Amino acid sequence: MWFSLETIVSWAKRKWFVYPNSEIYWGLANAWDFGPYWSLLKKNISDLWIKHFVQERDDIVFMDTAIIAHPTTWQASWHLASFADALIDDKNTGQRFRADKIIEDFFEKNREWVNDEDLAEKLWVTNLSPESWGNEWMRDFIVKNITNNPETWKPANWTECRNFNLMLDTHLWPVANDSSKVYMRPETCQSLFTNFRSILDSTRMRIPFWLAQTWKAFRNEITPGQFLYRTREFEQMEIEYFVENDENKAMETYEQRKKDSLEYRTKVIEINPENLRFKDHEKLAHYAADAVDIEYRYPRWFGEIQGVHSRTDFDLKQHQDTSGKDMQYSDPFTGKRYIPRCVEASWWLGRSVMVTMLEFYDEENLENGESRVVVRFPKQLAPVKFAVLPLVKKDEKQVEIAEKIFKDLSKKFKCEYDDWGAIGKRYRRQDEIGTPFCITVDPQSVEDWTVTIRDRDSMQQKRVKIEELEWFMG
Repeated sequence: MWFSLETIVSWAKRKWFVYPNSEIYWGLANAWDFGPYWSLLKKNISDLWIKHFVQERDDIVFMDTAIIAHPTTWQASWHLASFADALIDDKNTGQRFRADKIIEDFFEKNREWVNDEDLAEKLWVTNLSPESWGNEWMRDFIVKNITNNPETWKPANWTECRNFNLMLDTHLWPVANDSSKVYMRPETCQSLFTNFRSILDSTRMRIPFWLAQTWKAFRNEITPGQFLYRTREFEQMEIEYFVENDENKAMETYEQRKKDSLEYRTKVIEINPENLRFKDHEKLAHYAADAVDIEYRYPRWFGEIQGVHSRTDFDLKQHQDTSGKDMQYSDPFTGKRYIPRCVEASWWLGRSVMVTMLEFYDEENLENGESRVVVRFPKQLAPVKFAVLPLVKKDEKQVEIAEKIFKDLSKKFKCEYDDWGAIGKRYRRQDEIGTPFCITVDPQSVEDWTVTIRDRDSMQQKRVKIEELEWFMG
């Protein structure tokens, strides 16, 4: 069953996942603060990613680099010259839109059950990747087909398409002028490239090897929105795979990274494969030999949650040419020297969290005529693993046992202690945040040190010994 984005947003705000930023000061548009359960869910997803791609391998280095880099970094990488989106304004309202995005939204509204090839033919376009068309063609398509403003639904008066740089700048040092201007990084990969030489000199890494990191990046998005899909402040989980400077080997690695990424989504995070697809880039970036997005089926559109790019040797070569520092790798066995090629896999962490919320949220009608909201997070993702519930709040012995169980389990798992309200209401509260197991301490627990454990999905209860509880997390 599909649920609207509005339903998910309402639930997320009500159940401590997200809050509007600066709400007491009337809010900051399209900015969010992340609450207790979101923060735990995000950490679990990040930890699983690190375990799967970093911890279980011996050919990868994990890093944590600074958000602000020397501004020449962005000159060398071409971000200052070409990191831009095509924007178009409605003269009637002064509103500004990303041209490619409003065209893609138009495609989704007209897609119905038509395949991409038939839709392109129907709309008289060569492909469904408007970013590859160029500004003039995008503007002509918008004027012809999107005559109303996408937000007001009133007739629009469109300007020409113009490029808008996405770099978000700030200033270091006391005086704010051009010499003190620096940039908040728009992606996390460039600091991995600039550290490539240091990694070679200070570790035992040999080609092929990987560099990975997770942390924040910033883009001056002119049209943020769609809940958490597009925000100006976001987090990435990124891996750069350095391989020999051989096109065939680089493409083999590229194809393997696509396969690895999809398996991680479906087998580790447990996303339904039917909700995922690959979308090849029609227009390649200046650094890329090939590129693909992994997209998720959101309620009203398919949208990117990860990119895989064959970046060639562009980045290391640019940083070598600009800095004058040698970025070549010297093979210890053959003596061959070369600048490696790089294959990149980049995950949007915030979008990954949003996807799990969409994927596992459910509303279930029960046999007794009641209904419940239940979020079927896989237990390794669930923000809270166990809820400990004394049946009678005023029973000192039940409370004593419940508090001991909570204290012991909390050493290994995130748990909640809940003694407020009827037991059925407490179960429902835990169902709504995706807690896999509820542990109820009752009068029998006082007699034989057993408890009932309730499974979230089946709602079945089982009597178990207290010492067996942690087995349920596997």
